Amino acid sequence: MTDNKQEIPARCGIATRVPAGNSIEVTNTHGHQVVDFWAFHDPDMQRYLSMQHTRAVLSKISPGEGDMLVDNLRKPFLRIEADTFGGLHDTIIPPCDKARYELLGCTDDHANCEDNLFIALQQMGMEPPLCPATLNLWMNIPVADDGSLQWLRPVSRPGDSIRIRALADAIVVMSACPQDILPINANKPVSAHFRLYRD
Repeated sequence: MTDNKQEIPARCGIATRVPAGNSIEVTNTHGHQVVDFWAFHDPDMQRYLSMQHTRAVLSKISPGEGDMLVDNLRKPFLRIEADTFGGLHDTIIPPCDKARYELLGCTDDHANCEDNLFIALQQMGMEPPLCPATLNLWMNIPVADDGSLQWLRPVSRPGDSIRIRALADAIVVMSACPQDILPINANKPVSAHFRLYRD
């Protein structure tokens, strides 16, 4: 059973509960939008999806279909059940924030994923203890042989989706990344959407 499609508005964030055993499907509606993805245990938000611990458990930097995602206590938390894109998602780059845009020369108050996290959770009457690193869905950050990184536009397609099952009660937050200075959203942030599956 699934709920109706829900929008992640361009440059904004949204939070939702995903009970244990249920799943969430995030879709790249237009094909070139990165979605920053967080998950916190509900109600213990001191435990959260951890990219550094997941990389250590998987021994790779980009999780894919069938992979387990762990929390900051290295406990199984989520599992990727389906991925039409093929697992090229970023776990290295932290969420954009005000300081990031200042370093990029932006003097205006630029929308950012860190603020989107806090705003989305505040709308649920909650506040995380910190802003963890994100699973950056569809973010194209290839690593060269010399260890250097490139910041490239996504190579995902309109309608690409990833379905993630919660192994414990979770609060999931997603941000349609507002980055429009670097090409990671093809310089034009747009909306994405998600569906909840109550199995």
